[in-house]
Amino acid sequence: MSKELEKKEPATAIEKNENTTVLTPRVDIIENATQVLVTADLPGVSEKSLNVDLEGNTLEIKGSSEIPIPDGFTMTDCEFHSKKRYERQFTLGDAIDREKITAKMSNGVLSLVLPKNAKQQARKIEVKMG
Repeated sequence: MSKELEKKEPATAIEKNENTTVLTPRVDIIENATQVLVTADLPGVSEKSLNVDLEGNTLEIKGSSEIPIPDGFTMTDCEFHSKKRYERQFTLGDAIDREKITAKMSNGVLSLVLPKNAKQQARKIEVKMG
């Protein structure tokens, strides 16, 4: 795991109640010398119900989805819960440039780009002879 990004929650369901399941979305984290990319699976979550917040060193993803029940129908059996809430937190290291973080949602997949501070990026130092 990168020292720039530390996962705070396990990737499993964390709570169930009558009508809502709270899940920790699964993520992929990849990085190179200039940025960390986080991809989170949030099926059914719309842009309106998604929140990505940064407070101090904590990056938090929250979103919800609900399968609508048409008028005149009643839920008779629910095997995967009609309401889902996704929550995930990460602790950011000092190398992440908090001002330049970007997020994009497409087809239920959230993509976060966490650029590294230019000062913190690894670089090759040229050695001159003589």
